[in-house]
Amino acid sequence: MATAWWAKGLIFENCACTLVCPGHMHFSQLCTHERCKGYWALRFDEGVFGNVELKGLRAVVVFDTPQRMIDGQWIQSVTVDETATPDQRDALDQMLSGRAGGPWEKLAGFVGTRLPTEYRAIEMADEGAVKRVAIAGRLKAMITQIRGRDKSQPVVFDNVFNQIHAPRQVLALGDTEYRDETIVISNTGSHGLYSMFDWKVLGA
Repeated sequence: MATAWWAKGLIFENCACTLVCPGHMHFSQLCTHERCKGYWALRFDEGVFGNVELKGLRAVVVFDTPQRMIDGQWIQSVTVDETATPDQRDALDQMLSGRAGGPWEKLAGFVGTRLPTEYRAIEMADEGAVKRVAIAGRLKAMITQIRGRDKSQPVVFDNVFNQIHAPRQVLALGDTEYRDETIVISNTGSHGLYSMFDWKVLGA
């Protein structure tokens, strides 16, 4: 029986592409470089997986994909904050691996190599126009929304179809330094954006 679950929160990202990442708009588009390397940072503000509370959890999904993302064979690494309980760890592992259905099930079809899930301290800061994330011994990253004509308002995409992001997304530029045994990322002033995700799986 599939587990019913839902989750809401903040998602932000940075990859190596220039603004805007073609693969973000559609996986059939050619990304800026031969490999597209980046991350999705997730802050769970609300949610339940079966009877497991998700509020307050944090996770980071790191990816290394071919230039045309639809070709598949992505390398993916997932880190969950070490404060998560065993049940919460299992819930996020099922969700982010795609085994629990929902938007991540679609993305899982493109992953060729999924590295073992890690549990490390994740620090995340939401400073309005600036979002930051750090993983002890792994990641230091930030994105900053770009300025528009009206400097009091963000520059946005609206009515965008994306599996994991909301239809309304705020454009940003980001910097990332990341290293594990398989994936190395060094991005400066490259594609970034954020939105408030809203995922739901009804179960069976």
